[in-house]
Amino acid sequence: EMGLSPAMLKAVEDLGYQTPTPVQEQTIPVLLAQPNDIVAFAQTGTGKTAAYGLPVIQQVESTSPLTQALVLCPTRELCMQITNDLISFAKYQPGTQVVPVYGGASIQEQIKKLDKGAQVVVATPGRAVDLINRRKLKLNHIQWLILDEADEMLSMGFKDDLDAILSGTPETRQTMLFSATMPAEMVAIANKYMVDPIE
Repeated sequence: EMGLSPAMLKAVEDLGYQTPTPVQEQTIPVLLAQPNDIVAFAQTGTGKTAAYGLPVIQQVESTSPLTQALVLCPTRELCMQITNDLISFAKYQPGTQVVPVYGGASIQEQIKKLDKGAQVVVATPGRAVDLINRRKLKLNHIQWLILDEADEMLSMGFKDDLDAILSGTPETRQTMLFSATMPAEMVAIANKYMVDPIE
């Protein structure tokens, strides 16, 4: 009933999901139907990766190698976890490449993967900025920008990196902010970079 394609539903079924969580129920139809920005309050473990991942994976243009979706998250562990989830959602969408980039791993390997084409990039903010500066992570075709655990990224001191990334993406992008709490710094980011977000 949410508007997910047969390919996405088959991937969801393979994962054993049957009933959406509240954040999925509220987010998925909005992301599929309209270009509104979204602020979602969700704790870890509420299924938020599927809330943004399923609609974004469904909508990326897999025939184009350009990076269309960027997911930012605070840690390498979460980066890997999100990547694995998104790869499993894209199981029946041939050609959709999901590439994780994070610090503490070979940047050359990550550059190689980006050069091959990655519609979806999952990144920690520091490594994302590094790759943007090297002109390897290109932001000019980003249609979806997701900040996952945004409050964590701010508490870890990534505010300047987030500003640099957000200001480098097209104004036409759809921005999604997922967070357990809403500190003042994050309200400021939402006010600066988001347009009439749905909460």
